[in-house]
Amino acid sequence: MSREWDDVRGYFDRVTVAHVATLMPDGAPHTVPVWVGTTDDGLELFMAAGSRKDRNLAGDPRIAFSVANPDNALDMAFVRGTAVERLEGEAAYEIVDRLARKYTGADYDLREGMVAYRVRADVSWARDHTGD
Repeated sequence: MSREWDDVRGYFDRVTVAHVATLMPDGAPHTVPVWVGTTDDGLELFMAAGSRKDRNLAGDPRIAFSVANPDNALDMAFVRGTAVERLEGEAAYEIVDRLARKYTGADYDLREGMVAYRVRADVSWARDHTGD
């Protein structure tokens, strides 16, 4: 088991869909699958401007991600973090296109209406439960 971001980061570097949880205005969780990328100290993702995730993060910047190894579902990681930056326009599309290329090999088709977030990893955890 690891709690160090440098050890957990590799789980999110893989081409696998992560699940992200944000908080609704009433405090209820909202979770959806997303494409995710890594930075030196956390994660990045994108979404449609004004989407539920975008509105949730505007109201409360706390966010959580979970991911499993695509070859072994018992090998998993999670990150709890804080959305520290919301990007629009060309700055957002640098992240949008980087993630689209990671997952599809090409830039993202939709060329307007997207925002991106950078997330600081506050708590990281990974463990392979295969041997348990």
